[in-house]
Amino acid sequence: MTDLSVAPVPVAARRLSGVRPSILIVDDTAANLVLISGMLRDRGYEPRPVLSGRLALVAARAEPPDLILLDVLMPEMSGWDVCVELKADPALQDIPVIFITALGETTEKVRAFALGAVDYVTKPFQVEEVCARVATHLELRRQKIALRQANDEFRELEKLRDNLVHMIVHDLRSPLTIIFSGLELAKMDLLPPVAAECVGEALKSTRMLIEMVSTLLDVSKLEARQMTLELSTVDLPTLIGELFQEFKPLLGRRRISLTASGAVTSLVGDASLLRRVIQNLIGNALKFTDKDDGIIEISVTFAAEGRLRVAVGDNGPGIPAEYGKKVFEKFGQVAGHKQGQARSSGLGLTFCKLAVEAHGGQIGLESAVGKGSTFWFELPRSQTASAIASLPCSGNAPSMLQFPNALPR
Repeated sequence: MTDLSVAPVPVAARRLSGVRPSILIVDDTAANLVLISGMLRDRGYEPRPVLSGRLALVAARAEPPDLILLDVLMPEMSGWDVCVELKADPALQDIPVIFITALGETTEKVRAFALGAVDYVTKPFQVEEVCARVATHLELRRQKIALRQANDEFRELEKLRDNLVHMIVHDLRSPLTIIFSGLELAKMDLLPPVAAECVGEALKSTRMLIEMVSTLLDVSKLEARQMTLELSTVDLPTLIGELFQEFKPLLGRRRISLTASGAVTSLVGDASLLRRVIQNLIGNALKFTDKDDGIIEISVTFAAEGRLRVAVGDNGPGIPAEYGKKVFEKFGQVAGHKQGQARSSGLGLTFCKLAVEAHGGQIGLESAVGKGSTFWFELPRSQTASAIASLPCSGNAPSMLQFPNALPR
């Protein structure tokens, strides 16, 4: 019998050039090899018959085939053992294996699939059935390889994009800071009302650009796990109260309140990052609530497993359930319910998610269209048990910090 396992066309070249798929046939019976080789050759495949399991491993390692038809009952090395060897080899483990054997018990079939085979055909077999199964699994493998290659290309393009964006954004920070400083100096001069208003708007826009640049750089650092947390004890109600004062001029007639309950309202974390997380969530609520009758409710509560939960709820337009995860994606935006507003700036909530996860926490959203949204996150109170024990307590009684309905604009 002619050994067709030598000098086959390389697998990658076959896929690109359309050359016949290579199929390694392993059976210790020569008549079976002749029969299967003939039917595969007639259907446009390149058969590579071998008479033993050991020869099959040598042939596969010399030139990986596109698919393997494998007998079970063979001397020296069974088909089971061959399959185990194939799946243990990183270069061969993805090649689909179809067992063709006289063993027809259910336990044998289960064993085959447990070892990693993709199909199982019993002898005596029908030629058309074997060919149909071979065609199906070759197509599945082709699609799997194409998908893997597309994913690899996508990840490489995404990496190039992120590197380019990071480089551009990093270079933008210095000129933006210079522009901001120049505008601050211009503002100090006595300017006509129209010019003063233009400088004020320019300052506002420049400040926003600097914040966006800083956020994007921080998102990149968090994604790459290159940001070191500056840990300290953070009292969440105190931090949120400070933010209330910052947002006070923007509240209009909105009602905003903070409820803190539980024996412990402090945790060990990066105060600056946590401040920005809560600042983003409150800013989001302000953006999407009416300035006259908006309601924003913030709570700090004790959650399961020794965690603290911070929730920022509003009575805004709400977010459809299908967009619950999209708002946390980088550059992800969801059209708002009013005037086409975007719920997410594209980076703020991404930063929140990464900063919370950097603390070992999790973040989420509960929302219903027309009923408002609640963004929440949970964080461990400390990185170690000893740190938890040393945290200060604020008492068991709930405390309330609330602004009046009407505040200066």
